[in-house]
Amino acid sequence: MALLHPVIVQATAKHTASLIFLHGLGDTGHGWSAGFEEIKMPHVKYICPNAPTNAVTLNHGFKMPSWFDIKSLQFSEEDEAGIKDSAVKIKAIIEEEIKNGIPSNRIVLGGFSQGGALALYTAFTMEKPLAGILALSSWLPLHQSFPQALKGNKDIPILQCHGTIDPVVNVTFGEMTATVLSKLCSNTSFRNTAD
Repeated sequence: MALLHPVIVQATAKHTASLIFLHGLGDTGHGWSAGFEEIKMPHVKYICPNAPTNAVTLNHGFKMPSWFDIKSLQFSEEDEAGIKDSAVKIKAIIEEEIKNGIPSNRIVLGGFSQGGALALYTAFTMEKPLAGILALSSWLPLHQSFPQALKGNKDIPILQCHGTIDPVVNVTFGEMTATVLSKLCSNTSFRNTAD
């Protein structure tokens, strides 16, 4: 499962930090890069990877951009191999930024929905410290593998935001993730539309 070339919003001043942001199911990096063009900070490079096209069980096997298979919206049966494979690919993007001179603690990893889930899993299963994690309308995949799977990034800032009327990923999963993160991590914040 190869990633397609990421959409990149280049820094307009000296590049000293990076944000890697992962789109949700059925979307592409283009869907988020336009927003980052509008709000960009001049020293930040915004990297919006594109997930490969895969069959998604939840959508009757229809092929679409997907970081991993989703079998149901209850997340009781998860695509462990797909999640781990995608995490390796995202870690490779982080390593490429480090190789290009950006320290890991100047890289934020974030995402929306399925992308946010992958961002959380990836950050927690890597040892190099990141600057922070941003998870929008997400959940922690393979949550039962924690705390054993936790390798790092438990003390960096983590911002979770979730809409209370999200029609796809119910806010309950965001709240349950926030509860798990509050036990694993020291600097977490959860916001929903009621805050």
